[in-house]
Amino acid sequence: MTKTKMAAIAAAAQSIRTAHETGKPCAPVREALGDQDVESAYAVQHLNVEHWLGEGRRLVGRKIGLTAKAVQAQFGLDQPDFGMLFADMEMADGEEIKFSRLQQPRVEAEIAFCIDENLDATELTVTDIIEAIDYVVPAIEVACCRIAGWDIKAVDTIADNAAAGVFVLGTTPMPLNAFDHRLCGMVMEHRGNAVSVGAGAACMGNPLNAVLWLARKMVEVGRPLLAGDIIMSGALGPMVAAKPGEIYEARISGLGSVRAVFSS
Repeated sequence: MTKTKMAAIAAAAQSIRTAHETGKPCAPVREALGDQDVESAYAVQHLNVEHWLGEGRRLVGRKIGLTAKAVQAQFGLDQPDFGMLFADMEMADGEEIKFSRLQQPRVEAEIAFCIDENLDATELTVTDIIEAIDYVVPAIEVACCRIAGWDIKAVDTIADNAAAGVFVLGTTPMPLNAFDHRLCGMVMEHRGNAVSVGAGAACMGNPLNAVLWLARKMVEVGRPLLAGDIIMSGALGPMVAAKPGEIYEARISGLGSVRAVFSS
């Protein structure tokens, strides 16, 4: 990697980190990095993750993004992306989320998996994934974007830690066999109106496929999933712009419900 490219990566990381710290969105970073330079985008993400870990933030899991084929095609990718989840991002069902800490928030309903075994072997299989999953809960991801106006392409969102904001977990853990991962229906409501609907199949055909992809990718990049990690497996339906003072409730058949409650 050239010195010019390394300098561009460092500058992009600083730009996104400053936006994160100040709450003021920055310009897209794709022009400095290159529109299709996914490797540099992940290098930006890595720099900021290492910075935050150095500040004392605790890594508790991963999020998977761009799990729908149509969205991948829109971004010019042939696979999903990933971001890191920190302990200070996690919220409980119904716990008030301070709206002022969020940047351009959008909500989406997902299935969250918690593992109780390390997934650090090569050539991981879906059997390994099934055996490693401790429990499953319904979840809402509150995606936040440090890029002004959500003016993003793949390079921007990857560099921006896959638009990770906060995530809300349901509080009734369920075993993996309690529901149909592929056919489970999802509806997210706001003020009694359905604002997003979908199903497990919207997430790479089956959310377990997304978890398997992530586990293999994490081994590949040298940061394998470990016992206790939370995996936000990807959206089951369209994202919805969140508003202050409002409540969004997602119900997933077989898993129950979870609410994201935003302060005024």
